[in-house]
Amino acid sequence: MTDDPDLDRHAAKMAKKKAARDKIMATKTDEKGLIIVHTGKGKGKSSAAFGMIFRCIAHGFPCAVVQFIKGGMATGERDLIQARFADLCQFHTMGEGFTWETQDKSRDIAMAQVAWAKAQELIRDAGNRMVLLDEINIALRYDYLDVAEVVAFLAAEKPPTTHVVLTGRNAKPELIEAADLVTEMELVKHPFRAGIKAQAGVEY
Repeated sequence: MTDDPDLDRHAAKMAKKKAARDKIMATKTDEKGLIIVHTGKGKGKSSAAFGMIFRCIAHGFPCAVVQFIKGGMATGERDLIQARFADLCQFHTMGEGFTWETQDKSRDIAMAQVAWAKAQELIRDAGNRMVLLDEINIALRYDYLDVAEVVAFLAAEKPPTTHVVLTGRNAKPELIEAADLVTEMELVKHPFRAGIKAQAGVEY
């Protein structure tokens, strides 16, 4: 107790909140590999996913990245991982750019299928704690991959402790239903609309 009633009320309120929180946390004892979806029109889907990849690296957990759309353009996360953490994180850039750049649907489909084959290989490897499928939702949106096949594979073949993160706009309902954790990034304001280009350290 103090001589300040406001401080005493605050302390009592926080003590009550902590007790309630501790009670809830005591019931959360399970661990499992999660299916995590980052979608929506807002910026930050891949950025948040790479944040988790870097957490895995920091904990010494083997992990892997497959990029479905992004092509040969240098990105900070790929350069850093390949230069410093290649022993812990496999990095596979399998795309050739966004669909409006390639303008070749057959080639886009073929590249998506190759990327999906690599993704399956990495997910089947129980040694990988996390596998990031960056921009796979774009490939699913354009039906370059069969969402039913992807969902069925994750249900049947993902090891119990492996996390799989799938990013990109317009996640299909079937994938959202199958996921354990779904975050939709909402666009409120973006500098691109004001004529500002993508910038190193922010977008790549």
